[in-house]
Amino acid sequence: MTDKTALTPSTHTTPPAAFSHGVRKGNILQVAGQVGFLPAEDGKPPTPAGPTLREQTLQTLANVKAILEEGGAGWDDAMMIRVYLTDVDHFAEMNRIYDRYFEEQGLGAPPAARTTVYVGLPAGLLVEIDVLAVLG
Repeated sequence: MTDKTALTPSTHTTPPAAFSHGVRKGNILQVAGQVGFLPAEDGKPPTPAGPTLREQTLQTLANVKAILEEGGAGWDDAMMIRVYLTDVDHFAEMNRIYDRYFEEQGLGAPPAARTTVYVGLPAGLLVEIDVLAVLG
């Protein structure tokens, strides 16, 4: 049986509950929902990258990428990306940011994706993203 490995990059805070930022088992890697917090600093609470959807989305994608890399994966290993927005009016802007980001990343075949509106994020957070990746 393949071991399950919890992933927490050095840029991330220790999760506040019994979960991992990412988990790898065999060639499967699941990245838990990430938000646009800046890299962790000792003694400081998590801080959003900024108030805008663009700032938070780009930081969220950087946070997801850090977990993928910690698990030996990259964006081309992503099979499914789920985006959760707190405002239906952010769909068009999110799509522009998303398309531009992955164009800059040189993503080969785009993964399956879905975007939905979710109002349960902490105050001030506008986006959450999780990813399922398959390596090799």
